Amino acid sequence: MTEIFGVPTQALFGQLLIGLINGSFYALLSLGLAVIFGLLNIINFAHGAQYMMGAFVGYLLLNKLGIGYWWALLIAPIVVGATGVVIERLMLSRLYHLDHLYGLLLTFGLALIIQGLFRNEFGSSGQPYAIPPQLAGGQNLGFMFLPNYRAWIIVASLIVCLGTWYLIERTKLGSYLRAATENPQMVQAFGINVPRMITLTYGFGVGLAALAGVMAAPVYQVSPQMGADLIIVVFAVVVIGGMGSIMGAIVTGFGLGLIEGLTKVFYPEASSTVIFIIMAIVLLVRPAGLFGTQK
Repeated sequence: MTEIFGVPTQALFGQLLIGLINGSFYALLSLGLAVIFGLLNIINFAHGAQYMMGAFVGYLLLNKLGIGYWWALLIAPIVVGATGVVIERLMLSRLYHLDHLYGLLLTFGLALIIQGLFRNEFGSSGQPYAIPPQLAGGQNLGFMFLPNYRAWIIVASLIVCLGTWYLIERTKLGSYLRAATENPQMVQAFGINVPRMITLTYGFGVGLAALAGVMAAPVYQVSPQMGADLIIVVFAVVVIGGMGSIMGAIVTGFGLGLIEGLTKVFYPEASSTVIFIIMAIVLLVRPAGLFGTQK
């Protein structure tokens, strides 16, 4: 069997694939957090719970209504994003003039409530969600076996991440969004409804979390705890990339997923802490994050 640095090739590439898959979810979730913080200055601690809600909406659509995976990719982000719109209008909009801590505490409380409700209804054990038939099976690449669904996750995540970056950084709508965070009165003077724009932006960020949840459902079982297990790592990714940096969230998400995968091969004991070690180093050297700007 071929080896690289004393590690069997199949094991090395297998862990890199797992790292890429984890990185895909880190990137999608941190992207939603970056959009919400960068444009609304809200630290959305409910993001993990909203990711879990997306997975459960997909699960319920399949088991209660017979609506499969592909429609769930469209419906779940809209449904969960709509709940985000309600949360923003009824709760978060009252906190914009206060310190960031109040928004964090509110969303943390919402996360606990949402997880508690789902755990009370569905229990703590995971619910299976089948891989769509069109993406079953895989490809033998010689040095490793690549499951079709895993490849789909990586490609789809890249497309969504880069599409979101282009929308915010390279379009007129994105320029309005960025201007609204700096000078809402001026943007309002041009006839743009800034409060509605802010509400829809929060809903969009929440929808990204729900999309990640649907994509994760066939890989990780659908469980009320699936978001809580991930959100701390995702916050670390956002901090390393730079709070509010769209490209930072994308690059750091995929990069740290790969680093985590390599750590599992060469030093498994550190695989659960390597991201936090990197975060501590980055904060010491560059407090604004790798792609952030010091204010």
